Amino acid sequence: MTPLVKVIVPCHGYAALLEGCVDSVLGQEGVEVRVLIVDDCSPDRTPDVAGRIVAADQRVEYRRHLRNEGLIATANEGLEWADDSDYLVLLSADDMLVPGALRRATGVMESDPGIGMVYGHAPYFESDRRLPRVGGRWRGTAVWPGAEWIRLRCRVGHNCISSPEVVVRTSVQRRVGRYNPACRHASDLNMWLRIAAVSDVAYVRGAAQALYRVHADSMLRSMLRGPEGPVVDLRERLVAFEEFFLTADGRVRDVGRLRTMLTRGLAREALWQASRAYDRGDARGAGAAAVDELVAFALDTYPDVRRLREWWGLRLRRRIGAGHSLWFLPFVATGAAHRLRGHANRLRWRVYGI
Repeated sequence: MTPLVKVIVPCHGYAALLEGCVDSVLGQEGVEVRVLIVDDCSPDRTPDVAGRIVAADQRVEYRRHLRNEGLIATANEGLEWADDSDYLVLLSADDMLVPGALRRATGVMESDPGIGMVYGHAPYFESDRRLPRVGGRWRGTAVWPGAEWIRLRCRVGHNCISSPEVVVRTSVQRRVGRYNPACRHASDLNMWLRIAAVSDVAYVRGAAQALYRVHADSMLRSMLRGPEGPVVDLRERLVAFEEFFLTADGRVRDVGRLRTMLTRGLAREALWQASRAYDRGDARGAGAAAVDELVAFALDTYPDVRRLREWWGLRLRRRIGAGHSLWFLPFVATGAAHRLRGHANRLRWRVYGI
């Protein structure tokens, strides 16, 4: 039987982009699709555009909130609607699926019942530019045991998934439940961890699975631009993991070890960001307050923070002075090594999705 995929499209103020998003779903081959547009009280012409889409294709439904309820509540409403499907997707109205994405993802899960989630590459593109060309062919699938996928996420403390490229087995979604409202900016990361706790995870290599649109005024960019942006991002990721750990006992082994791995990694990241602020000469005035926030986060997060080499590196930078440490040869070498590791991690993510 052709698998049924239900796609939830939350929309708030994206009337101009809504048709392109929905068309990218309706044009998917090899699967049966249904779409629910959930208009979270958009202030623009979303009702008119959605009405036109629904009139043109009976596979599309439309709901409108009388007041803005936020993304998490909107997404959870969609999960209830999609409960009778084989697979589901949460696709923001400003993003798009790539042709063949649903056939590839469902094919992987149809062939292996142990896989509960499939994702792939999702090229980013600026909102005011043309859609990127998405070439490449499917070069196989990397399958990760859920426990190993969780361990790797705890090791780096980052979310390796944008969101629109994910297809979830509905029976697995039913087991893990709704999005957690306690995770304001990283509820998706929390959800992927919960799914990996009960199933394996697969990554489609080579072919892109979705397109992720980046806005200059997006919530994430606005958050990161502020003086407390870096520490806010760290805190939100920590909350996503901590909320996961609260429910992981019985499903995941060695939760204590995973938590230690995570908090050590986040503390090191915070101290490294503070160190780079000294190297760039940004640790003055308002920048000094941001550095203090990063250091406080590291101290609160990891009890043995004073044993980390990043701690001692930051202390030495403070003695040398902001803007001067950049010319200290050992720090030049450290910065170069950090950049190389970053390039290697991005390459590994592109190839293996992890």
